[in-house]
Order: sequence, then C-alpha cells, then structure tokens
Amino acid sequence: MLAIRKLQAAYGASRVLFDVGLDIAEGEVVTLIGRNGMGKTTTVRAIMGLIAPQGGEISFEGRDIRSLAPERIARCGIGLVPEGRQVFPTLSVRENLVATAANRLKRAGPWTLERVYGLFPRLGERAGQSARTLSGGEQQMLAIGRALMTNPRLLILDEATEGLAPVIRAEIWSCIAALKAQGHAILLIDKNIAVLGRIADRHYVIEKGRTVWSGSSADLCADAALVHRHIGV
Repeated sequence: MLAIRKLQAAYGASRVLFDVGLDIAEGEVVTLIGRNGMGKTTTVRAIMGLIAPQGGEISFEGRDIRSLAPERIARCGIGLVPEGRQVFPTLSVRENLVATAANRLKRAGPWTLERVYGLFPRLGERAGQSARTLSGGEQQMLAIGRALMTNPRLLILDEATEGLAPVIRAEIWSCIAALKAQGHAILLIDKNIAVLGRIADRHYVIEKGRTVWSGSSADLCADAALVHRHIGV
C-alpha cells in the first residue's frame, strides 16, 4: 500500500532524512520508532506533502505521490492524526468531525458520526461542546475521529498517546486495536514499546534520519539491547 525508498528531506540547509525506507501492506499495523529528533515526524510530513522530499521514492497504492499537494495526498486515501492533535478549537466536536468528512473512495460501510461516537462514546456525550474545552485525551480521540471521517485507506498517528494520562492511553490503545481488528492499515509513531509490540505487526527503527532496523514484534521484543540502543533514554 505505502512504499518508501531512500527518502531524503531537509528544512532549508538542514538535512534531516538521509535514507528512510518502509513498507505498509493493506491491513497492517506498522510502527516507526526511535528517539526524539531522529526524523519520525519529518518522515510523516514528507509522506503527507507538507515538506518536499529531496530524494528517494514515496508511492501509495503504486502511485508516485512525491509531487502532490497535501490535500491531493489526503484525497488518495491517507488520513493523518498529527502530533499535538491540532483540532479546530472554536468548532464543536460535531463540527470538527463533519468539517472534512468525505467518502471519495466510495468505501463500503463508511465512517459516520454514529460510528465515531460508537468508537469514542465521550465524543458523543460532548458533541455540542467546543473542542477547546475538551481534555487532551478527548482532543486526541477527536483528532482520530476526524481523520476516520475522511474514510482513509491508511491512517497515520504521530505520537498517538504522548502526554496523556494512563487511563486515557489505555482507551486510545484499545481503540487502535479495534481499528486493526476491522482491517485498517495504520502507521503508528509512539514510545510505548510494550504496547506497540502487542498491537503492531512490524516495526521500523529510525536513527539520525536513516532506517537502521526492521522486523516483527517478536523480533523487537526479543532484543532488549536493540530497544535500549535505539529507543531507550
């Protein structure tokens, strides 16, 4: 579904990505993990067209998307839950969800308000509230719901549970597991290796703008030295 080869990217004269590669197949949950500042979010921004790649390949369902504008990439079927959530603060929960809702790919059983409220009952209870009045965890639920309302074929979650209370993190992980069970392809960025090892199918480790390791959850969980070397503090 998504294939990245030798991806390079920079902010002005500062090169951030040197050689990033990863693959995601339909229905897979894949992670991109590593310490802060290694290039994870930059990789996501390059996928979404928010920065222009300086080299390498990005294809989605066999189509080269490197030169497409962000809105066209989204219309191809990629939904992003950005780092920091970035909900529309002055709009209500319901308005946030319907603002970008679409089913351009004519998917069967599309995401609707009712389905999102079923996944996140708190959002249904707060449908008329301004998004700025929600807790951080509720805003993350809203950001996920908003992305799902675009009915993407691939969902990207950047720092899925960063800064959230443990009980809210558990709720988010439970919902991600439910999405996986429904066959959603997901790219996850997070630091909770124990949970990622249970939920994800495969993992990619990035260090200083390069993919330095890839493997299954069993491989990752069996290699404590790898986790400490590339991910631990």
